[in-house]
Amino acid sequence: MNTSFVELWVYLSATPLFGLTATLAVYVLASGGSARLGHPPWANPVLWSVLALALLLTATGTPYPVYFSGAQFIHFLLGPAVVALAWPLWQRRAELRARAGVLLLAALLGGAAASASAVAIGWAVGLPVDVLASLAPKSVTAPVAMGVAAQLGGIPALAAVFAVLTGLLGALTGKALFGLLRVPALPVRGFALGTVSHGIGASRALQVHPDAGAYAALALGLQVLLAALLLPAVSRLF
Repeated sequence: MNTSFVELWVYLSATPLFGLTATLAVYVLASGGSARLGHPPWANPVLWSVLALALLLTATGTPYPVYFSGAQFIHFLLGPAVVALAWPLWQRRAELRARAGVLLLAALLGGAAASASAVAIGWAVGLPVDVLASLAPKSVTAPVAMGVAAQLGGIPALAAVFAVLTGLLGALTGKALFGLLRVPALPVRGFALGTVSHGIGASRALQVHPDAGAYAALALGLQVLLAALLLPAVSRLF
């Protein structure tokens, strides 16, 4: 059995199947563990998948390009996954239409606060301009954040890291912060989480309640649209 395992590992590590198989296996295990524990914030499967994969690549000496040659198939599915979040919005289209103006204003103010606060803190501690540009779209889902950062003169790879860290931080601390601030309404919680923590926050909101997930998905979509349109325009003013 041990010989068979070694042969399988040698085969997978030399092909694009390694990245795909490792990612799926680690996430299924992390998701199953989170479900058995009742989905507590600290057991976020994305967080533990990232940590486990980082340790695996380090321990085996696998270069990231080799891993990503297989994992890119999952990366491609990020787009369809975001589009699929439109279904709960369609189910609530009447109430969303009635609140359209308020929601758009909340998205604009929330996105502006998230971006401006990050850039202001980075500027205060003396970060380089390209890092500040990479920080600006931190609350937008990673693929869009990379494109926006490139337009701003930032570093796309760094923008993706900031986006993932922001999403994880929101998913891990959102429940405690909402309780501390005494925010009871699930739609409000979901919209705030989607505004700040994009797809990772939206997936966490969906675990809590369908209403929270629907409003988080709406906030995610609005932030993508607003950031893509407004951040490049605002950057030209400075």
